[in-house]
Amino acid sequence: MDTDGTYGHGQGGQGGPPDANAAGAHLPRPAGPPPARPPHPALPPLPAAAPPLPAHAPGTPTAPTAAPTPAPAGTGHGAGNGGGNGGGKGTGAGTGQAASDSAFAAWLRAPRPDAAPGIWRHGHVPAPRQAEGTGRSVLIRVVIALLVGFVCWRLFLEGGLPFIGAPLHYFTPESWWTGGLEPQPVDHRGQVALELYELLISVGMFLFFARLGGWRAAFDRHIAVHGPWHRALAAAAGALVVWALIDNNVLPVYSLAFSHLPYQELGEVAGPVLTYALYVVVYLPVVYVFARLGGWADLLARAGAGAASAAPGTQVPGGPDDPAEWPQLRAAGLDESADRLAAEVSGGRMNDVDHARIRRAFESVRADPSRRSAFAQSVRDHGAAACAHPSKARDLPVRTAAHDLVVAQVRIGAVTGADSNPYERRGTGLALDPAVLGTSVLAVGPSGAGKTHLLVRPVVESLALQALAGQAALIAVGAAGAGLGPDDGYDVVVRPGDPASVHDLDLYGGTTDADEAASLLAEAFVGDLPGTDTRRAATALAQLLGPFRAAYGRFPAVAELRELLDRVPGPLDALRRALDGTGQQAMLRELDARERQYGTHGDPGPVLADRVGLLDRPAFHGFFDTGSGSRPFSLRSLEHPVRVRIDLPERAHPDASRLLARLLLAQFTASAAARTDRSLFAFLAFDDASHTLTPQTVRGLQRLRSAHAGVLLPLRTLDDVPEGLRTQLLGAVGCRMAFSGVTTWDGRQFAEAWGTELIETRDVTSRQVYAERPLTRLMHGVRKLISGKDVTTDAVTVRQVERERWSASALANTVPPGHAVVSLAAVTGERAAPVLVRLGRKD
Repeated sequence: MDTDGTYGHGQGGQGGPPDANAAGAHLPRPAGPPPARPPHPALPPLPAAAPPLPAHAPGTPTAPTAAPTPAPAGTGHGAGNGGGNGGGKGTGAGTGQAASDSAFAAWLRAPRPDAAPGIWRHGHVPAPRQAEGTGRSVLIRVVIALLVGFVCWRLFLEGGLPFIGAPLHYFTPESWWTGGLEPQPVDHRGQVALELYELLISVGMFLFFARLGGWRAAFDRHIAVHGPWHRALAAAAGALVVWALIDNNVLPVYSLAFSHLPYQELGEVAGPVLTYALYVVVYLPVVYVFARLGGWADLLARAGAGAASAAPGTQVPGGPDDPAEWPQLRAAGLDESADRLAAEVSGGRMNDVDHARIRRAFESVRADPSRRSAFAQSVRDHGAAACAHPSKARDLPVRTAAHDLVVAQVRIGAVTGADSNPYERRGTGLALDPAVLGTSVLAVGPSGAGKTHLLVRPVVESLALQALAGQAALIAVGAAGAGLGPDDGYDVVVRPGDPASVHDLDLYGGTTDADEAASLLAEAFVGDLPGTDTRRAATALAQLLGPFRAAYGRFPAVAELRELLDRVPGPLDALRRALDGTGQQAMLRELDARERQYGTHGDPGPVLADRVGLLDRPAFHGFFDTGSGSRPFSLRSLEHPVRVRIDLPERAHPDASRLLARLLLAQFTASAAARTDRSLFAFLAFDDASHTLTPQTVRGLQRLRSAHAGVLLPLRTLDDVPEGLRTQLLGAVGCRMAFSGVTTWDGRQFAEAWGTELIETRDVTSRQVYAERPLTRLMHGVRKLISGKDVTTDAVTVRQVERERWSASALANTVPPGHAVVSLAAVTGERAAPVLVRLGRKD
């Protein structure tokens, strides 16, 4: 069961539950280094027991908005734990373990409310409603509404507003009231009706003037924004004011509740009991209203849990929904497994990757109940290391960003408080997750803007962690030394042109269909040439690849393909003889067609031969082989949670690197859409996507949303994309980022993509006042001598106009360094308006 949580809901067509050996059949494994390459360093043998918690494991998060922090080496792994993750039952947790457990458990229990795309959900508290106007005008509005409401209320109680009391006498019998202009109650029935009516009108007037004066919005803006304790104390003060009004009988509550009871008939026991019950009835609504306003329940729960610094909404430890107690396993009847995993949490032996991986494994159990016993056995034997990734790794060697694997988010920055940002988004964290990355990301900014270390590296880390949890497959492509993480953080590292590379790259994407392979190669070889038809190029390649595979059972290597495209007589004659010997007449007709087309007008053969020659260099000797001794990595492995980094020789062979980047993008879009099991999120991250986009791959980006996959495309400028594709590209991706330093012509493209919005404008026109009366003219003259200005009157025109959300000039000139303007979209269709974001881990 060590792989049940890794491979999700089955592999669709793989014929049974996957295991580690099955994974190895799909992943490239070196069969032994060739003589020209030094051997790869051998890995140390794995221990019999599962590995202990890594020194850099984020097992103990320290703050709601911070990434999980590393657990100290040796914490929770002393001799008292009976072997740690190797299956020991003891805990042996000391004070260090208790601290680790409380921190990780608090991080796990932190609230993660549903939010709009891109909002960092860990500990997120929705912003209070914004009161209209400035802070001073809001307070003046509150005070005026309070004074007017108080005057009206007193006038009502003293009979100064008889029209408000008229409905009471209209809807009650006349026998309850005396005659005259001011009817008075005859008996207790009229008195009860009068007191009840006064109470209802008082509450109604309070609610009316509170809404008219915007009291709740002002409370949120001036008090609640300072923290939960300010909010709670202010609500308590309001409750005391209401209590004083009731206790002094200013509000007719006591007389209504107690004055009409037959105390003499109730006796000495029932009377006090009923009295106290009425006290509860009177004050319980008051306490309830102000408790909700002040958030008292959250503060009491946090105080009872001993976590005064936790965010509001945190689950109570030990409760039925406590994630540290694994309630989903208990609901499925796996109490023993839940107890074991809860002990791992309390013993400080579990980190966030373990939690996400085991949760993923349990999802596969619910999808396929036949895995239930294997899952329980794996948890019983290995504890937090159960359902391990094929690499047996439980964390990355190093982290540079804040991650929340509970909701698969990585924090890349915080929305600034700029006036251009929506009020509810100001100060919130900006995060990316598969729901957002599934729409693909386009990031444009000059060199040095921080695209790699502020965007690409955090996203790659997040997907690598999700791959370890069995939730994603990652392909990271960049130049050698691009800083996409150490080699130990990947399962496969491909370095074309480096003799020390253990793995090669499959030029044909793992396909066995000649037409599909030819289509992918045509996109890579000539897709960036505007004057070349990729369909004719694909046909020319298929006319060679099909016969070659039919004759030799494999596709040609780079040198062989170049010889065929150059019409070298020896290889062509040998291929023809091989086909004659096997009776492949259809393939012979393909070769004849290629012979007839060679040298004609528009023949793509010479162009293809030149492009293939970029890979037929001495530096790439031994790479891209298709023989039995090769070790190619194929993008068909996207059905497994692999972590792959491909280092392109950008400095020595820039043209070949761009060709390979185009090939990888074409292969990824084809492989991701062709997967039979789409439970894993597949992601391709480029460090630099310049000159990689073609019309076919841009169309393929739109299909990735339904294929549970996405692509990250950083560009220095949109000029690196053919002019005819820029509009299509901006429409194909859902997430757009304009970094600091973009040019105005790049900003114009983003401004058009983000569109316009309706805003309210105020035009003020000043007109000089000409007085007709002598006295008025004299006063105006004196005023002009004092102020030095003519007496004017202002005419204000308010209208709604459409304005660009972000103009090209604002994008080019007002975005500070280290910032970006970001718009996000989710695969469900939900969108977020562009906001100015301060990138980086710190707030």
